[in-house]
Amino acid sequence: MYRDPEAASPGAPSRDVLLVSAIITVSLSVTVVLCGLCHWCQRKLGKRYKNSLETVGTPDSGRGRSEKKAIKLPAGGKAVNTAPVPGQTPHDESDRRTEPHSSVSDLVNSLTSEMLMLSPGSEEDEANEGCSRENLGRIQFSVGYNFQESTLTVKIMKAQELPAKDFSGTSDPFVKIYLLPDKKHKLETKVKRKNLNPHWNETFLFEGFPYEKVVQRILYLQVLDYDRFSRNDPIGEVSIPLNKVDLTQMQTFWKDLKPCSDGSGSRGELLLSLCYNPSANSIIVNIIKARNLKAMDIGGTSDPYVKVWLMYKDKRVEKKKTVTMKRNLNPIFNESFAFDIPTEKLRETTIIITVMDKDKLSRNDVIGKIYLSWKSGPGEVKHWKDMIARPRQPVAQWHQLKA
Repeated sequence: MYRDPEAASPGAPSRDVLLVSAIITVSLSVTVVLCGLCHWCQRKLGKRYKNSLETVGTPDSGRGRSEKKAIKLPAGGKAVNTAPVPGQTPHDESDRRTEPHSSVSDLVNSLTSEMLMLSPGSEEDEANEGCSRENLGRIQFSVGYNFQESTLTVKIMKAQELPAKDFSGTSDPFVKIYLLPDKKHKLETKVKRKNLNPHWNETFLFEGFPYEKVVQRILYLQVLDYDRFSRNDPIGEVSIPLNKVDLTQMQTFWKDLKPCSDGSGSRGELLLSLCYNPSANSIIVNIIKARNLKAMDIGGTSDPYVKVWLMYKDKRVEKKKTVTMKRNLNPIFNESFAFDIPTEKLRETTIIITVMDKDKLSRNDVIGKIYLSWKSGPGEVKHWKDMIARPRQPVAQWHQLKA
């Protein structure tokens, strides 16, 4: 009787069973190895991604301008600006860092992702967009009174997170010091060039000032952005009644800056849209309409028109402007302007929107300005990022006009 030599003997596993067992064993081994490799890769990639998110700082400048040494006050005293306290290290310069140079292709690939990563994008932010108050930064100062010498001492120390007022994405801040209600006599700190976190460490002495009159005054600090060729732009202010301060010793304060009460907050608003086309290397700016513009003429109205400047770094490249709307504080423009902007220049590009009041007999007045770039104020930066995130789509937003 013929017996198959490969036939399994009773009780022994068949060839198919052995083959399946071998396949399962090999599969399990490969799975273990792959899991180990994946875990190793994730650790390496995670570390590399973490390193790629390191940030860089902003250069600081310490150049200042001349200051008044003494001022005669109505009360018979004088105000003196002294040098920094001996033994203290001035903080005029912060560490300088530079962004790593990248190629054009790297810039094209990273712009959108970078803007999206920095963009607020939350539903709460969008809901509060129209009513949220802009962060104007904060200032540190100290104040005290010397009874023996009848001298009030005010020290301006530093400020943090100031908004950018210049088209270059920075500011040149300095501080004016008043003892209200006297506005004729003031003292000023030095100007800190291109610095949003300036250190002054300047001390001012109001000498020969009786304590009875000191407690009747209000210490008023106004932070401004210095402009060599035009009016200085107000950044924010702080006021503190001296009768609410313990002047027997130096008291140090951190105060949030508030909008300056010089009318800059009531200049009106402008609705405009931005449309970025990366394939055509262009941005289309549509000036839609304005509302509640400040009346600049004697008759209680204005003749507004809008200028649009394209800036690259610190240079003016191209200017466009709308027609003039006669005697209208709520004009509708609906005019579009196209600007050629290569992608590699987008980082250093700023669009300045200026609403002007036309005047035939004298110089045209500035009603308000808007600076649009990826490093301007919070509202402007959001608009810029939304434009980058939604290419070839018009993105409209209301903007508060600023001085």
